[in-house]
Amino acid sequence: MLLGTPHETAGQEPMIDPDHPFYRPLWRRLLIPAVCLVWVIFELVAGEAFWAVIVGAIGAYATYKLFIEKRDPPPQRPLDTQED
Repeated sequence: MLLGTPHETAGQEPMIDPDHPFYRPLWRRLLIPAVCLVWVIFELVAGEAFWAVIVGAIGAYATYKLFIEKRDPPPQRPLDTQED
């Protein structure tokens, strides 16, 4: 089944919605991939390459969604004009 836009799914929310207010502060958007990177390093030092690849993929996805993917600008509300 084809849907209207590539971002639409059959009633499912995206895993990371960069337009959600939670992701508005820059420090939160930077912290998520940074934590994944630290976790990847930890897993590699522990000798767990499988988990390092899994967490690295999650970090890459988060980086793409939060910083690289083009987003539509929020819709502009019409300005209230006062007419006398």
